[in-house]
Amino acid sequence: MDTILCDELLQEIFFRLPSSSFPTVSLVSRRWLRLYRNSRTSLSLCVPPRNSTVNPPCVSSLLSLYPYLSSLSISSSDSTTAFSDYLLRSVSSSYSTTIRCLRFLAAPVSPSALFSLSASFTQLNSLTISLSNPLFLRWVGFLPSLKELSIIICSRDYVEFDSKEEDGLWVNEGSDSELPLESLCLTGLGSDVFGIGWLWRSCKKLRKLRLCNCEGIGDGGSFSSFDTCLQGIQEVELRTCRSIVDGVLLKLAQKCPSLDSLLVYDGGSEEGLLRFIEECRCNLRKLDLRLPLDLHNNHLFAIAQNFRGLSSIRLQSCCLVIGDGLKTLGMAMGNGLEELALINCDAVERVPGMLTTLGQSLKRLRKLDLSFNEMLLDKEFISMLISCNYLIDLKLRRCRGLTGAALVSIVKNCKYLESLDIVDCSGIKADAIETFVSNSPRLRRLQVEESKLSVLLESGHQNNLSRLLFD
Repeated sequence: MDTILCDELLQEIFFRLPSSSFPTVSLVSRRWLRLYRNSRTSLSLCVPPRNSTVNPPCVSSLLSLYPYLSSLSISSSDSTTAFSDYLLRSVSSSYSTTIRCLRFLAAPVSPSALFSLSASFTQLNSLTISLSNPLFLRWVGFLPSLKELSIIICSRDYVEFDSKEEDGLWVNEGSDSELPLESLCLTGLGSDVFGIGWLWRSCKKLRKLRLCNCEGIGDGGSFSSFDTCLQGIQEVELRTCRSIVDGVLLKLAQKCPSLDSLLVYDGGSEEGLLRFIEECRCNLRKLDLRLPLDLHNNHLFAIAQNFRGLSSIRLQSCCLVIGDGLKTLGMAMGNGLEELALINCDAVERVPGMLTTLGQSLKRLRKLDLSFNEMLLDKEFISMLISCNYLIDLKLRRCRGLTGAALVSIVKNCKYLESLDIVDCSGIKADAIETFVSNSPRLRRLQVEESKLSVLLESGHQNNLSRLLFD
């Protein structure tokens, strides 16, 4: 049996198998194990600390078993720089020409290891790595193919190398470069982090910027270098950056005419957000806000007036928004809006007729997310669906007030629906789901609890379910 299929055919089969199949495939024979490893192009590896039962030399040996990896994620709970340097050099020696995407989630590495990385990974497209303050970033300029860079900034306590030995690398010396970076993500950036100014000035091709858990923009809090990278920015995400959100939003309004997408979670102020909306002159297309205590109706009125070109609006935990603001927003957007999310939004549950008005105004919606509105009832939901006949993606996770009647309405009004999420909708029973699936020929993805799915399978409905992808 083991010799019936040739190596090439087996590898093609293994290539299409999910990672969860590895334990089963590896036990068939040594040949299957070898071919399966040769077929893998991605691998996630968690390396135990060096004082555990696995010794460092095993890492290189293990990596050598997967010769064709293009994507590698490697992590370790060992907090020493020496061990992180070892891991990074092991990866460099094993995959200097094949790796395109590297996620190195271990302790911060030394500058010498970073330069070793840049010398080896000339074809690297995407990199995630941990560094410490001050930042040594000149090595980025030696990665000519790097398009995506994610830096996690750790405390200075992690670093063990002698600063005198790295003299000359502490500051990003020399003239600014023009890096090929198109996407940059920084986590843990503070005003006391030095060395970041060179990166801001060198990212003239940047299209996407993500700041997560940041308390500053580096180099003493000066925005002078930060301005340089904003001219071509199209997408910005600010997650839990309360102390800098207002300043960044003001810079985006003043310096970023190409901004297309903005996400702000858990940060900012009412005044700062309103000033951005009123002063921004970009053609914003996507807006995603999770600001429980900072988003008010006056913001929605301003959005309705200044961002009429929006195709996607996502609002989460908007506790202080009431029905008038949402209705005004819906009427202003009209048929141009393709995606609407009102997640855990109090107004959805407490303002009668609001969803009806939104549905009548937004007849061209393609994606709708009403998740975590636990008190949403059939009557309000169905009144909106009557007008939304072009939905392809619908999320109702944890809408516990909905029943099987909601699914009947979806079948009747949403003929083009391809994806539905009804996880934790306790009012929707398995028999209603079976009827819904049988009458939804375009449905391709269904998210539902395993308990309800098991009931359907036990009832003999495998044929109806076989065409669906379950999450």
